[in-house]
Amino acid sequence: MSKRDYYDVLGVDKGADKNDIKRAYRKLAMKYHPDRNPDDEKAAESFREVTEAYEVLADEEKRARYDQYGHAGVDDQMGGFGAGGFQGSHASQDFGDLFGNIFGEAFGGGGGQTNNQGADLRYNLSISLEEAAEGKEVELEIPKHESCDTCSGSGARPGTHPVPCSTCAGHGQVQMQQGFFAVRRTCPSCQGAGKKIESPCVTCGGTGRKKVKKNLKVKIPAGVYDGAQVRVGGEGEAGLNGGVSGDLFIVVRIKEHSIFERDGADLHCEMPITFPQATLGAEVDAPTLDGKVTIKIPAGTESGRVFRLRGHGVKDVRARQKGDLYVRVQIAVPKKLTHKQKELLQAFAKETGDEVYPERSSFLGKVKDLWDDLAS
Repeated sequence: MSKRDYYDVLGVDKGADKNDIKRAYRKLAMKYHPDRNPDDEKAAESFREVTEAYEVLADEEKRARYDQYGHAGVDDQMGGFGAGGFQGSHASQDFGDLFGNIFGEAFGGGGGQTNNQGADLRYNLSISLEEAAEGKEVELEIPKHESCDTCSGSGARPGTHPVPCSTCAGHGQVQMQQGFFAVRRTCPSCQGAGKKIESPCVTCGGTGRKKVKKNLKVKIPAGVYDGAQVRVGGEGEAGLNGGVSGDLFIVVRIKEHSIFERDGADLHCEMPITFPQATLGAEVDAPTLDGKVTIKIPAGTESGRVFRLRGHGVKDVRARQKGDLYVRVQIAVPKKLTHKQKELLQAFAKETGDEVYPERSSFLGKVKDLWDDLAS
């Protein structure tokens, strides 16, 4: 059975922003979660469906591929979705935020999520269309926090170690009973770390991090599209007190080109040709990203005719094959003529009538019929 449209699954419009998508997901996830619907296979299937939809639409890169290619653009990016857990980072994080561990470990929680994980970083990279088509390796300088060398990221003075938090006994959470529910909250003493530092590192002040400028070499794949994100795992901010580092997301922005416009893997351009070339036919050189290609212009070519050059577009980032180049010719009208050139054109005009312009003859015939009808 074919998959439903992800926007329809969540009940949102295609122009919905992240907050609208998140609200719709949370409402449906609460409704269909298997722990609320035991032994209900239909609810479990709906739960997997809304989670899969959210995993795509909450991620800018996946959403862009889905909007352009549909399910084929993201199917190989999706993992399995079970009733008790999530493979996608967006769903797992937001689902955990939604329920706040109210139901204990029933939803696959295992002791709570600490806030020591490092933040993700975003870097906007501007490249040319040629660079996007061929791909390139870029060198970036990223200001960020890295793990402290002195304390190896622990935050504790060398020779000492963090001790378990006495408030939460090292769990990072405290449990409170609220009526029927046992509510888990982040420990206020250790902020979820589960440990406290009695002798802070003098270099980092107990944070386990230091400020650096990191030089990275990153491969931008051939065929990358405008707005795509290239993820570099673990190159975000270092976590506090030895926590897991975040990721670096490079957002690709492609500069406007002076000749070509891009549509997916295809390229489009307009090329002027002269009146004699269009009338008599000619061979002209058309520009491509790979150099020039000769196009044969048939005699009698009209302005606006499109010539398709196969394989002269941009490499498809998924299919690994190039699109096509579409060249639209426009007949250029001379703006400045010498006296002799004007005489030649005037002589040409006298020698030819409307019969050599079949479109004009047809139009003038329709105009004559219109005027005759108005006069009668």
